[in-house]
Amino acid sequence: MANSVSHHQVSTTNEIAGCRIVRSLGIVRGITVRSRSVVGNIGAALQTLVGGNISIYTELCERSREEAFELMLQHAAAMGANAVVAMRYDANEVAQGVTEVLAYGTAVQVESST
Repeated sequence: MANSVSHHQVSTTNEIAGCRIVRSLGIVRGITVRSRSVVGNIGAALQTLVGGNISIYTELCERSREEAFELMLQHAAAMGANAVVAMRYDANEVAQGVTEVLAYGTAVQVESST
């Protein structure tokens, strides 16, 4: 059975505070591809008329990032990791209205340094 990787064992830096890396397992990633619905586009268009935060798109982006993040954690756990370092997000439009969100980093095994 694969280890699990908890959210607090993920860092955008090259280390986990209070831990030392004992093994690097390689790159892990989680990817999701999302499109905006017609209804969502209409609602967003109405929100742009009044200005400010376009909450429909904010919610879509947040859900996409969370899904990519969770998939990355699953990939890391399947490799036997208990942490991920150098974690990043990337996003690209792959077709009009279709966006890819990628979460990636380096899967590692860590031990407490105390």
